[in-house]
Amino acid sequence: MAISKRQILLSGAFLWLFAVAGTTFVALTEFTTRDAIADNERALLLRNLYALLPPERLDNDIAGDTLQLEPSPLLGTEQASLVYRARLAGEPVAAVFSSIAPNGYSGRIHLLVAVWVDGSIAGVRVVKHAETPGLGDGIEIRKSDWITGFDGRSLQDPAAEGWRVKRDGGEFDQLTGATITPRAVVEAVRNTLLYYRANVDMIFG
Repeated sequence: MAISKRQILLSGAFLWLFAVAGTTFVALTEFTTRDAIADNERALLLRNLYALLPPERLDNDIAGDTLQLEPSPLLGTEQASLVYRARLAGEPVAAVFSSIAPNGYSGRIHLLVAVWVDGSIAGVRVVKHAETPGLGDGIEIRKSDWITGFDGRSLQDPAAEGWRVKRDGGEFDQLTGATITPRAVVEAVRNTLLYYRANVDMIFG
């Protein structure tokens, strides 16, 4: 049976109405949840930052006191990134970098690296990775305390040759059954310290 022109127009009108209704629903949902999503993202960021820097060591809004950094091979970044700056009574305390180890066993490992103003490490945390469960994921603080081995270290402690895993003649433990992953993280943390040393005046200027 032939379809009439009227039926075609009605079908088109219904499709248009459904499209408008769907688009409106999506837009309203995005609008009503935008603030909640932003609040949740900020809360997660602050939780990660305060896991590295005790709140009593700073009195500024560290999540808001940021500086945009150009892409840098030392930070492993190919796009602009943010450094979060901690201050106490207006004086610099520490900087937290969003660094990337590009050569993990299963790809890029995203880190937060907190550096005290004197160039020593306040702490390191892994925020995103795709390493093998039960092996490379030991870099996560919830899986092991391996990542805390960077606390207090600096470019002078150890010296350059010590910034390797023990299998390569350095001072940092490898993970049982996994060497590539910790090797990548050790290199990325040291590179972050090198970046900090070269750019400290710009970061806190």
